[in-house]
Amino acid sequence: MAKRALILVDIQNDFMPDGALPVPGGYDVVPVANKVQNGFELVVATQDWHPADHGSFAANHDGTEPGQVIDLDGLDQILWPIHCVQESDGAKFVDGLNTEGVRVFQKGTALNIDSYSGFFDNGHRQATGLGEFLKNQDVEQVYVCGVATDYCVKFTALDAVELGFETFLIEDACRGVNLNEGDVDQAIEDMQNAGVHVVRSENV
Repeated sequence: MAKRALILVDIQNDFMPDGALPVPGGYDVVPVANKVQNGFELVVATQDWHPADHGSFAANHDGTEPGQVIDLDGLDQILWPIHCVQESDGAKFVDGLNTEGVRVFQKGTALNIDSYSGFFDNGHRQATGLGEFLKNQDVEQVYVCGVATDYCVKFTALDAVELGFETFLIEDACRGVNLNEGDVDQAIEDMQNAGVHVVRSENV
């Protein structure tokens, strides 16, 4: 049987409904993520871990607001509110999320490039080490859940497929930002078109 790993994406305080970059229904992910962990020998988590002067923060660019798109080191960058600053409470995993024995991979640490995916930055210029770690553990299948469906979950799943992992999205263990109406549905369609299997937690 293929060796499987569960990837918990960015289940952090700042992405919860009362956080700096709120994802509606974010807390609903936690009990489902805890439940599905029981079916996996190997569980990893990604953690947004930004320096305070990160280039993706609107506050660090005069005259801009969250939601605007700028050029950041040659890539289009949506500007966000300040969130998941290193060592802040907002960057911590949500209380109640089971992180015992979970290997953590931090992302978004470089000043001038964002990292939606748990595997690479947005320009695929640098890897986080997650892909190499999973391959060294002989993982063939990855199951992805967390926040947000239309950003970090989506790009983590797409990169997993690119790296050759059979990839599953646990749909009911994810919540999205939906910055624009329909973004979450579009993200799921994009993942399916790339070869991601969409499943529900009870079928994992």
